[in-house]
Amino acid sequence: MRKNIRNWIWIIFEAVFLFSIANVVTVCGYVGSAWYLLPALPLFVVLNILPNFFRREIMLRRLRNCSHGCWLLKVFLVSTAFDVVYHVLALMKVLPALGIGFWIGNVVLVIVIEAIVFWNGIIRIYLSSEQLGIKLRVIGAICGFIPLVHLYVLGKLIRTVENEITFENSKIITNMQRQEAQVCATKYPILMVHGVFFRDYRYLNYWGRIPKELEKNGAKIFYGNHQSAASVAGSGNEILMRIKQIVAETGCEKVNIIAHSKGGLDSRYAISILGANKYVASLTTINTPHRGCEFADYLLSKIPKKQQQMVANTYNASLRKLGDYNPDFLAAVYDLTADACRKMNETVKDVSDVFYQSIGSKLNVASNGRFPLNFSYQLVNYFDGKNDGLVGENSFPWGANYRMLTVNGKRGISHGDVIDLNRENIKEFDVREFYVELVHDLKKRGF
Repeated sequence: MRKNIRNWIWIIFEAVFLFSIANVVTVCGYVGSAWYLLPALPLFVVLNILPNFFRREIMLRRLRNCSHGCWLLKVFLVSTAFDVVYHVLALMKVLPALGIGFWIGNVVLVIVIEAIVFWNGIIRIYLSSEQLGIKLRVIGAICGFIPLVHLYVLGKLIRTVENEITFENSKIITNMQRQEAQVCATKYPILMVHGVFFRDYRYLNYWGRIPKELEKNGAKIFYGNHQSAASVAGSGNEILMRIKQIVAETGCEKVNIIAHSKGGLDSRYAISILGANKYVASLTTINTPHRGCEFADYLLSKIPKKQQQMVANTYNASLRKLGDYNPDFLAAVYDLTADACRKMNETVKDVSDVFYQSIGSKLNVASNGRFPLNFSYQLVNYFDGKNDGLVGENSFPWGANYRMLTVNGKRGISHGDVIDLNRENIKEFDVREFYVELVHDLKKRGF
């Protein structure tokens, strides 16, 4: 509270200073001299470079730049309010007037000075913030030309960036405080297995900010590096080969698998059918459709085979160019149907020497999911009930432990949110800390 009061005192002080610079024409007319500009102009330059230089508690340079941008925008808002009140009163002759020429000169100079501060601030947060996203940036650009609305949007931009600064800075401090504890230093390394239609190597980080957060806390991370689309059996074989490679190169004996979506089915197949259980200590599935998706059954029954093959050919051709050696779109899709998963569960049984657990999540309101999950939610809901935008919640549970994730209010947690696909800080759900706690639990279990 005291810090906020101190910050606002400084903001008002800098706004008054900016007001005096912007109204130099009138000030010079009153005092009859421009001598005060000698120290004022260098201070104006400093104000634009380091507006809140005393906020040394911010640990990361990117966050400090965000903080400088927010600070400048606040100074701009306060000083602009002073300017508007002053010029209205001067025009109404409530204040002593220096003539219309001085008044017009003041207005022009005010616009120039305030524009420098505004653009300095807005460019800083646009270039430095990771949480504004494309949507808010576009809204800010469009609404910047709409009177009054632009003030509301500017306030939204500032609040979003300030929340990011506070949240990210606290995470840095937390990781520094527990660095020696190495809370994620498990006995066996972590193998992160991606889901269908995505990749975890070359061109895209499937797991967002999660791997780095785990590594900061002592985890050893590897990736599945398998193709984006293939049958469960095909992907399972790739995962087995990857596990053998990791064990051979590191001598770690076993791995802990954390698998998302179809990756959970692929991993179960590798463990139970292909003999990977010798090299796997635990399997944690995240939003995996263990009982398939009725929605997928419906779509495949309605879309003609010819159209299915056309889509598959386009997808397979594109992914070959990105590095997949033999992608199979249709095999992947058909293995996600409820019928295929039912048959799989009859033959792919859990292995006693592997610890199994599962996580699921759901959106509370469809419109609060990112596209296309906000669209698919309603369709999946019709066939599978409450879901994460792709998979119904009844399909998630598997193994000894099961946990359903959601948040209060309308937001919820989508199929992409649980792997930090959009790098979005969600209120009440810190996805990075969730994985730290998840891996820390594996460590406590001796895995």
